[in-house]
Amino acid sequence: MRAVSKSAVAAGVASLAFLAGCEGPLDYDLRGNVGGFSTADAAQAATANRPAPDARGVITYPNYQVAVARRGDTVGDVAARIGLPAEEVARFNGLKATDQLRDGEVVALPRTVSAASSVDIATIAGTAIDEAPADGSVRTSTLAPAQPAAAPAPTPAPAGPEPIRHKVKRGETAYTIARLYDVPVDALAEWNGLGSDFTVREGQFLLIPIKNQPAPRQTAAAAAVPATTITQPGQGSPTPTPPSATQPLPEEVIAPAEPAPDVTAEAPTTQSNSALGLPVSGTIIRTYKKGSNEGIDIAGSPGSPVNAAAAGTVAAITADADQVPIIVVKHNSDLLTVYANVENITVKKGARVKRGQKIASLRGGDNAYVHFEVRKGFESVDPEPYLR
Repeated sequence: MRAVSKSAVAAGVASLAFLAGCEGPLDYDLRGNVGGFSTADAAQAATANRPAPDARGVITYPNYQVAVARRGDTVGDVAARIGLPAEEVARFNGLKATDQLRDGEVVALPRTVSAASSVDIATIAGTAIDEAPADGSVRTSTLAPAQPAAAPAPTPAPAGPEPIRHKVKRGETAYTIARLYDVPVDALAEWNGLGSDFTVREGQFLLIPIKNQPAPRQTAAAAAVPATTITQPGQGSPTPTPPSATQPLPEEVIAPAEPAPDVTAEAPTTQSNSALGLPVSGTIIRTYKKGSNEGIDIAGSPGSPVNAAAAGTVAAITADADQVPIIVVKHNSDLLTVYANVENITVKKGARVKRGQKIASLRGGDNAYVHFEVRKGFESVDPEPYLR
């Protein structure tokens, strides 16, 4: 092993003393006066603070939304809180649903999510228990026509310009991205919840901190290209004859695309000896998780019937903040089932229903799923054991 000379040690100590005596922050990505060109002043300019998210952690801009992770969150936790499938959010961000996120880390949303529902299903279920007759008989009453609830106020977009959303390419670093947009790298880290090492990954979406953002500057190669002279139609060199005008193009052979694998979980089958029947014939796209998803989401074909899971009494019919109906059915032993995100209700409050009887239909498009809950009193429980 080669011995380290005293002169090398002295030089190292002198270098540390010089760095410690610098008044400004260290120019980690060498933006100082190298070759007579510097962007350090522009990169160290002040930027605005990131807007505060709503109660779910969502920041809404005119053209996109992002979610801010909380301490201990996984991608699946964030997706459950905002009401999107975990695999969809993970795939859009180049992650897995089980990947751990940093506190304050930004996750891009693949599509817009609406305002959080203001309906407390636990309160509806508790009221249904309290109002149910003790002797098990059915009590009916004439109800006034339902009045539409006031539409919830949409979450306002943050004031000021919409930040640029940058998708990280292979080979890029936080420093090169900060240089590209002339923003401080520490502001980039604060806006996106980056770690202390400023690590970014390919495919990650980053919000560029707001300031007077110039367009990304041209590279030296692009700047060297001379301006193109604009001519009027018919002027200049004659248009060459395309090859297709003299001989036909070869036939293009397109191989059939392989179908994408089905990654959704099969829903339990409706067995006659199961405690509850499956309300919809389909697949489970979101599982039960206490505190973040109080039931399961079962997807099916648009317009498919939504059936009562067991015999009981329709204890409540209401709607969420978007006026999407919710049905609560009371069964024996204070057991209730909840059917949300449905339409075309075929039963009324107080009606007796049989197991497997149609009570509503699935909605269309991306909303063709039922949110199904099982509750013992006020507490939600995992529905899947009841369906097996």
